[in-house]
Amino acid sequence: MPSVTLKGNPIHVVGEEVQVGQDAPGFTVQGNDMSDVTLDSFAGKTLIISAVPSLDTPVCDTETRRFNEEAAKHDGVAVLTVSMDLPFAQKRWCGAAGVENVTTASDHRDASFARAYGVLIEGGPLDRCHARAVFVVGPDKKVKHVEYVPEIAQEPDYDSVLAAAKG
Repeated sequence: MPSVTLKGNPIHVVGEEVQVGQDAPGFTVQGNDMSDVTLDSFAGKTLIISAVPSLDTPVCDTETRRFNEEAAKHDGVAVLTVSMDLPFAQKRWCGAAGVENVTTASDHRDASFARAYGVLIEGGPLDRCHARAVFVVGPDKKVKHVEYVPEIAQEPDYDSVLAAAKG
């Protein structure tokens, strides 16, 4: 697994590390309308998947707002932000933030996304939250880009993510 820290302190992350070129792992998470959201929910689109610890933190807030702006600019590209936040909290946050171009979904039921994508934090202050990571999945369901952000308190490399989504 990649090395991940929180303010310089090592964080233990479990699950399967995703690699560029592999088939994107399947998952079922819960949308903020309480419906199931799966990889197939975005069939035919390039999908940016943003795994975040919680929308109610400054870096996750900034990251999700940025992807919301970018999603509006790119046809054929969808953005999914996944966290352990409950669907009710995600819906409230999206309304307050004016986020309409990003689908938010909760992995609270069984952490199937976190385990499949290698972002489940085990132990410490963020136990059962997601480590920060971004994945780009093509319409063919192949992984085109992977970024496990090494420091949870930092934003991802937006330029690399967007280049992979466009290319």
